[in-house]
Amino acid sequence: MPGYLTQHQSIAIAGVACLQIRSLLDRQQFSDPQGVAQKAGISSAAWPIFGLLWPSGLLLAERLALRPVTTGERILEVGCGLGLASLVGHRRGADITASDCHPLAAAFLAENLRLNGLPAMPYGLGDWADVSAPGLMQVHGLFGLVIGSDVLYDRTASQLLAAFIGRHAEPQSEVWIVDPNRGNRVAFNHRMQDQGYSLNDERIHTAATATRAAYRGHWLVYRRG
Repeated sequence: MPGYLTQHQSIAIAGVACLQIRSLLDRQQFSDPQGVAQKAGISSAAWPIFGLLWPSGLLLAERLALRPVTTGERILEVGCGLGLASLVGHRRGADITASDCHPLAAAFLAENLRLNGLPAMPYGLGDWADVSAPGLMQVHGLFGLVIGSDVLYDRTASQLLAAFIGRHAEPQSEVWIVDPNRGNRVAFNHRMQDQGYSLNDERIHTAATATRAAYRGHWLVYRRG
């Protein structure tokens, strides 16, 4: 890829075949010759974040791999990045839509679908602050399950995400958030409670292994209806 380096990784998720994932080589990769990221308000430091595999995203994918696929249920992943959880759901036959605001997320998702021999899957531009008339790439419709990992990265994002969920969640719905102790859970919890959601907050504390670092965080499940 021009302007930045990538790598290919084989990711093992219990319950599905190994996934081949193309990601950025590291957090130093940046290329925005046409200023697309700048126009979207994405700094050079934040630009590579979408293109890396993160521990919270892996945990989300593992949980989704264990969830029974329900006929007729629509699932939306917010802030999908490389879309690992979406790929897991798609491989298992779930009706899942990936969404992100990064201008390259769709291209990386398409490549990872190709690498795994998977058919095209729905993708929508998930700009949480954009309430303008939806276009062809916007997220459409309502979803029974909304999932996301490490998306409560600041207070403003938490507020915008809660409003975005309010526009796209069915009256009877569930929301999964994997949060690595970012510190914005309380404000987000209040906004979800205002929308009629109850919360189950499970602490996650896994020890380090030969292949994975230790992890501390919260598994947040919101239910309404």
